[in-house]
Amino acid sequence: MDMELENETEVLAASFDIVARQDTAEKAITVLRSDVDEVKARLDRVSRAAARPVLGGLHGSVEVKGFVDGYLRQGRESEVKSLNGAAPGDGGYAVPREIDALIASEMKQISPIRNLAQVVQVGSAGYRKLVATGGTASGWVSETAARPETGTPQFAEVSPPSGELYANPAASQAMLDDAAFDLESWLASEVAMEFARAEGAAFINGTGVNQPLGFLNAPRSLASDATRPFGTLQYVASSDANTLGTMMEIVLIDLVHTMKAGHRQGASWVMNSATLAEVRKLKTADGAFLWQPGLVEGQPDRLLGYPVVEAEDMPDIAAGNVPIAFGNFRAGYLIAERSATTILRDPFTNKPFVHFYATRRVGGQVLDSTAIKLLQIEEEA
Repeated sequence: MDMELENETEVLAASFDIVARQDTAEKAITVLRSDVDEVKARLDRVSRAAARPVLGGLHGSVEVKGFVDGYLRQGRESEVKSLNGAAPGDGGYAVPREIDALIASEMKQISPIRNLAQVVQVGSAGYRKLVATGGTASGWVSETAARPETGTPQFAEVSPPSGELYANPAASQAMLDDAAFDLESWLASEVAMEFARAEGAAFINGTGVNQPLGFLNAPRSLASDATRPFGTLQYVASSDANTLGTMMEIVLIDLVHTMKAGHRQGASWVMNSATLAEVRKLKTADGAFLWQPGLVEGQPDRLLGYPVVEAEDMPDIAAGNVPIAFGNFRAGYLIAERSATTILRDPFTNKPFVHFYATRRVGGQVLDSTAIKLLQIEEEA
């Protein structure tokens, strides 16, 4: 009897233990479900927040909305003054930074040299930079040795000539009255296109008078880096007069290796499409093309292993011209610009169209003359 009672007691104890464990498991499952529900609720809140328009973005910014709807669409200058503190004027108003950034981004995509060169933002009309041209400013010593005086370094001042770049796109009043018309994107695209076209020509062929000094208008010499004056670009002559020549692949290889190895990292070819059409036909002695297409979308075509950039403002192949440049333009060419773009709304000059007169101050000049090399076509004797 006692044995049966003990067995029943053990069975009951085991049953209670199982029930207790089941109860604990159910509680644990309930807690886990609660945690999962809380995580899902948080994710839902994050998703809803991400779907809402950003107030500081291009279309949601109070400054942009006031500038676009108040001034550009309707010509209410009072809203511009109160929003961005711009001086009134006859010279226009500084655009909000969001639109200015959009203009700058599109210009970089369109303008070939801007996309390669070094660009600095300045707050005033002038910009100066000192560039070391020689002298020794360092040396080697032991830990406790005296530090002898080093040679006096030599510097040259680079002050890029600049000018006022302007564009004058126009829109009809009906376009401006249409609320669905994306005025800010249209304006940024139109202004960027005109700016890029004008500055692309100036960075290559600019005279330096009220505009940048293009790198093709810098002094040129056959002398090597060691003997050439600062600011003078080295050129290599083609093998034949008036043409690229029959041994052009050798001339191109020579051109590449006139540049220091450090500058060759990041160097590019620059030429127009007519010259590129001729270059693409060049072959090595075994029949292989020197030009290599980009194998992946977004990668540039290559010539002798270096990217090829098309710039339509480069000269054609002709006697005395420079149709091909090879250089590390980030080290070799400096663009200095006053970042603020100003816009003046003009509804009177060409009614019923409204013109938007946009201006921006831009300068440019060769920075390091060892970083850009040129191919010059020989002239007839």
